[in-house]
Amino acid sequence: MIRVLIVDDSPIARVVLSKMVNASPDMEVVGTAHDGKEALTLIPRLQPQVICTDLHMPNMDGLQLTREVMVRHPLPILVVSISVHQDSDDRNIFELLEAGAIDVFPKPRGGLESAGAALTQELATKIKILAGVVPIRRHRAGGSALRPGAHRPAVQPVPQAVDPSCSTPTTPPTLVAIGASTGGPQALLNIFSALPAKFPLPILCIQHISSGFLEEMVSWLNQHTPLTVQVAQSGDKPLPGHIYFPPEDKHLLLSGRGSFTLDSGAAQDAHRPGVDQTFFSVAQVCQGGGVGVLLTGMGRDGADGLLAIAQARGYTIAQDEESCVVFGMPKQAIDLGAAGKVLPISSIARELCRLAGVALPASR
Repeated sequence: MIRVLIVDDSPIARVVLSKMVNASPDMEVVGTAHDGKEALTLIPRLQPQVICTDLHMPNMDGLQLTREVMVRHPLPILVVSISVHQDSDDRNIFELLEAGAIDVFPKPRGGLESAGAALTQELATKIKILAGVVPIRRHRAGGSALRPGAHRPAVQPVPQAVDPSCSTPTTPPTLVAIGASTGGPQALLNIFSALPAKFPLPILCIQHISSGFLEEMVSWLNQHTPLTVQVAQSGDKPLPGHIYFPPEDKHLLLSGRGSFTLDSGAAQDAHRPGVDQTFFSVAQVCQGGGVGVLLTGMGRDGADGLLAIAQARGYTIAQDEESCVVFGMPKQAIDLGAAGKVLPISSIARELCRLAGVALPASR
């Protein structure tokens, strides 16, 4: 049984979330707390494996709780919050991910009737993934928030095991496409914050995330990169130095003329937007000029698409096991021979700058 602690100042939310968690036969709520201070007193006694916390709470909010947990009792944290941007508050829920939380989940807006079967299943899936992640202690001055490598395979992959059918890239890169899932926002922050303001290539980014959080994620990333982060619009052409995310529930494709096309077709590996759809499109339109990067996440979305980019003589990168929160999607790509390079997250911005022919900022 996966032991879950729920932290929320709303009694209704605590009841609803408890019933949602307890609906799964392999997990149970071992306790609830009305704020972060109470949660910190319960953790040593209850020994939860996953913490689900809101952001806005009295006495000690979710951000303060996350920071304290990472110092005192490192545990996987799922942020459960209203999935809309609150202009009256200067705190963004993605600050909790920056502080060490792993994923986000939308708080049911009403009572139990609003927590349908699909939402309940999504919560169970996220908790099961987080239960396999092993955080490490964080110092108060900062430092690494996670010991990645949850869900590791018994046999280590061979780095840079490139399939012989994938020809060596010879065309200058023209566009970067990045795919990520669990742990992705933190990985994207690492990459985007390191890129120079004059990065000369457009970047398309597919991040699996619960509905309602795209606006906040874009806003949060914009605060940490000199590039422009925005939601792609159908018909627009990708511009250098811009990072584009697809609108919620849309696949992001490129037309033959290189402009954006938004597609509502079937979900890929249960995801829409899907990484594979974007990677396939980049391989077809950009040919050898496409750069594919596959980051941390559960499942195999993006593995086949990365192979397509490699076979089109493009450039391909997979995040390495040690720096992944969940070594699922990159492992699948590596096993296919789709990864031209296997790199830690701390080296990917440097490699993108090398490919684009620009210098990494001096601070990196």
